[in-house]
Amino acid sequence: MIEVRQLTRVFRTYKKQPGFWGGVRGLFRREFEETAAAKDISFDIAEGEFVGFLGPNGAGKTTTLKMLAGLIYPTSGTARVAGFDPTKRENAYRRLFALVLGQKNQLWWDLPAIESFNLLRAIYGLPADQYQTTLDELVRLLGVEAKLNVMVRELSLGERMKMELIAALLHRPRVLFLDEPTIGLDVVSQKAVRQFLRDYNRRYRVTILLTSHYMADIKELCERVIVIHKGTKIYDGTLALLENAGGARKKIITFLPALSSVEGPAAGAAAFPDTWQSRHGTTTRAADGKFTLCVPGDKVVAVSQEVLSTGPVADITIEDVPLEDVIAELFQSQV
Repeated sequence: MIEVRQLTRVFRTYKKQPGFWGGVRGLFRREFEETAAAKDISFDIAEGEFVGFLGPNGAGKTTTLKMLAGLIYPTSGTARVAGFDPTKRENAYRRLFALVLGQKNQLWWDLPAIESFNLLRAIYGLPADQYQTTLDELVRLLGVEAKLNVMVRELSLGERMKMELIAALLHRPRVLFLDEPTIGLDVVSQKAVRQFLRDYNRRYRVTILLTSHYMADIKELCERVIVIHKGTKIYDGTLALLENAGGARKKIITFLPALSSVEGPAAGAAAFPDTWQSRHGTTTRAADGKFTLCVPGDKVVAVSQEVLSTGPVADITIEDVPLEDVIAELFQSQV
């Protein structure tokens, strides 16, 4: 469905010198700086895939989505979406995809959302019965029946995002580009949007490319992720494999026994002094006395036994390294 080959976008920006005279000098001699927002990016996405597109701020995620949507032209390289060249901006292609930018509105601020939907119906030339059927389904799935006649500026952030999704899906696109659709939403709204996207993808096999800084979005929705850093692709594969790349390590969290211990808290403190170190990994101690050990996954059982045999333990927790930490390590290794 999506084929990208060596896609590159270079922005040329003017470097203005500070002060009045710096501005005057710029009239006669200008200095420019070239920045590669996307650099030789290549990937393929099959029909119906739900792919996460990850990277730090400024990595080139939004630039890549805009090139795929035909909003900006690549400096070099090629892209094809469902057989179309996005740079040609053909009407048939523009009916094929939708782009949702979490930080930009496509709905009219001072009008009820239903007015924007009716306008989009006219723009896309949708038959009345098809439009009404699609609108009713989307409104029901997102639970905003009572908000259609409320002015957009009076809606909550979560309600506005749901309306943005409805507007993007009215013409039944085959490809959906989502740029941080849950940014700024509360936990309940995030969950509702994620549930809707998951169900919609499974029901209609829409190809979705999602950028998000919320790892919960990626973990719940995407089996495959593409990671870019400084405009360059550094990973393309399954989410499970990415987690294992740094997640072969686990955390063991313990804290010292409570007052109900037979030996008392002093015995626990003596068994785990500040200098206590496990032979299997790095140990840190928080102000509340809790120890945190980061150890290889194949050593978890041995280290747990060592902790339990060293002294009285009130609680012990074993958990995976957070995906955020895995990706942060991946970025740092590329510096």
